[in-house]
Amino acid sequence: MRLGVRLAVDYGQARIGVARCDAAGSWCSPVETIRNDAGALARLAELVAEYAPIEVVWGFPLRLDGGEGPAAAARRAKAAEFAAAVPDVPVRLVDERMSTAAATTLVREAGRTARSGRAIIDQAAAVAILEQALAIERSTGNPPGIPLREGS
Repeated sequence: MRLGVRLAVDYGQARIGVARCDAAGSWCSPVETIRNDAGALARLAELVAEYAPIEVVWGFPLRLDGGEGPAAAARRAKAAEFAAAVPDVPVRLVDERMSTAAATTLVREAGRTARSGRAIIDQAAAVAILEQALAIERSTGNPPGIPLREGS
């Protein structure tokens, strides 16, 4: 398992959930929810500068059969745009299937409605993506997902 902080991004049309882990990868926590507007990628780049992660794990919406559809292509393009803004930090696409559904269930179990918990759901989905990425790395010994750049 590589040592170093990682950031995770749950990129949605309206909001972007962000989470982080500690350098050992032993715990994950929500960071913030960003409104997806013209300044969103700049804010994500600021978080990269603040947390100095070894990589950013970007949620990638594969279809249930594991293939890439139009949503995955759009997400890949946005991740590539972001990666260009942080050229020294690897960005990896990690399967996010079911992360929002799992996060919504957790928020409801905590007594919040979907409407009142929207920002929390986005952060919780980012935590779920990051936990999955860390579990993959622990079990395989390899970085998770698909690198956006060679050598990442």
